[in-house]
Amino acid sequence: MQEAAVPLLSAWQNFYVIVGSASAALTGLMFVVVTLIVSMEGQGSGEATGAYATPTVVHFCAALLIAAILSAPWPELWNAGLLLGICGLAGVIYIIVIIQRARRQTNYQPVLEDWLWHMIFPFISYAALVFGAVALLNYATLALFVIGAATILFLFIGIHNSWDTVTYVTLARSRPENESQE
Repeated sequence: MQEAAVPLLSAWQNFYVIVGSASAALTGLMFVVVTLIVSMEGQGSGEATGAYATPTVVHFCAALLIAAILSAPWPELWNAGLLLGICGLAGVIYIIVIIQRARRQTNYQPVLEDWLWHMIFPFISYAALVFGAVALLNYATLALFVIGAATILFLFIGIHNSWDTVTYVTLARSRPENESQE
């Protein structure tokens, strides 16, 4: 079963080239955005950056790493499944840390949309990655679709959260100082 399933990965090559390239480009843009924010604001908040901006880069990098793992010429699928499972478990643990950071930071009060896009959707993506990695051994076709969906979700989470960060900073800077402190 393992040897017969390995050619399935070749059918996903274009998907992962597109997703991996987009993730790499957007990761680079996040570095530019964070640099511009810090240069405009003087000194950024380490707490807020650790809770919101850094995880966005991590999600883009997760999509890039998944694309790289599934683009490698594995002799058997369990090798890729093992790495994907480790990435998924690390991501689940990371999201728990991010939830603690978001609750601890005082610069921004998250609303429901923030909890969904910054904590819940990423948790679902990492959990789906773990599920897909385990299922890869016996249900390769289904698992590859689950992993593909998780990867796309990472990409869209990153895009949404990047846009959210940029619009928040832009709107916060455009308010008069006495209004923004209310």
